[in-house]
Amino acid sequence: MGTTRRPATEAEARALASAARLRILRLCLDQALTNKEIAERLGANPATTLHHVRKLVGTGFLAPQPSRPGPRGSTEIPYRATGKSWEMDIRESGVRGANAAMLDAFLEEVRLAGLEQGHFTRLGLRLTADGHAELRRRLQEVLDDFRDRPPPPEGEAYSLFLALHRDAGRDA
Repeated sequence: MGTTRRPATEAEARALASAARLRILRLCLDQALTNKEIAERLGANPATTLHHVRKLVGTGFLAPQPSRPGPRGSTEIPYRATGKSWEMDIRESGVRGANAAMLDAFLEEVRLAGLEQGHFTRLGLRLTADGHAELRRRLQEVLDDFRDRPPPPEGEAYSLFLALHRDAGRDA
């Protein structure tokens, strides 16, 4: 098992190098939301949100759903996340800021949920190159397994942020 990720194009990597756009994808994961609904949930300006939505639609990360009637005779277009971001690797794109955007989105989501709502664990390891590759492969298998399960209707929404990084402070 394990998803083989394709390299992201520069445009795809740039679209994902924004904490706001990553949060929009998370908001639209389980349900389609209009630009106005997204802006309200983000506490952002609808014009700014529309810029982000258009970038995500243009790169295939969000898909417009059938339009629906809005207030005062307007027409609203809801958007839903496509799950495309899980299928790609942005590391080789050469676009800076993607990892920082993920961390910023995570920190904002945890702040909104409240730190006491999270379960945090830290672990220091010393690994060979083979051990590092094995750890990444096994973690990916677990993540892919849970991602591929159909979401239970009674299930609660959770987010997971995983960071495996060099521990420069211990390399002396």
